[in-house]
Amino acid sequence: MARRDNLGVPRGAAVRSGYDADAFARWAESIARFLGTGRYLAVQSVIVVLWIGINVAAGVNGLWDKYPFILLNLVFSTQAAYAAPLILLAQNRQADRDKDEVERDRETNARALAETEFLARELAGLRLLLEQKADRDALVEPIDRLTRSIEQLSGPLPEPRDRPEADAPERTALKEDGRTALNEDGYSADSSHQ
Repeated sequence: MARRDNLGVPRGAAVRSGYDADAFARWAESIARFLGTGRYLAVQSVIVVLWIGINVAAGVNGLWDKYPFILLNLVFSTQAAYAAPLILLAQNRQADRDKDEVERDRETNARALAETEFLARELAGLRLLLEQKADRDALVEPIDRLTRSIEQLSGPLPEPRDRPEADAPERTALKEDGRTALNEDGYSADSSHQ
């Protein structure tokens, strides 16, 4: 007995014929597309008119198909018997393509929805951060309160000047209560601030 050492074919696998189902389905689609065109209807109508005209002109016996045109009826029946399955096969392939496209659209929509939700969360976070950020109006009142508290503790503060360089000699002053000299920076001369 001969051994089968061909590892390319699994044991018990049926030998496949050269039939390509996808190629046949593409061919069936092309036939179904042609059967649905105006060109097909025009060609079929011309053939039927010629068929009937030639057989009626030939007389009572007809040339190959006499009056009830049984052969023409048989041709139409055969054509319909083959056309219907071919059209159904084409419709099934189209339905499969539509299903794949719907699935791709669903995945795309899911990604777009996730990105939109992410952006919405980010915008909400930014909005919350902006609401928590102190603006000028929110800082004016606390600074005024601090200024009043400092003035109550140490007396009135000197007004800020527009040009500190020109007013430098005038900035040295004595405090009324402690007689402490202030230097140009507004610190007392005896403190270690620089």
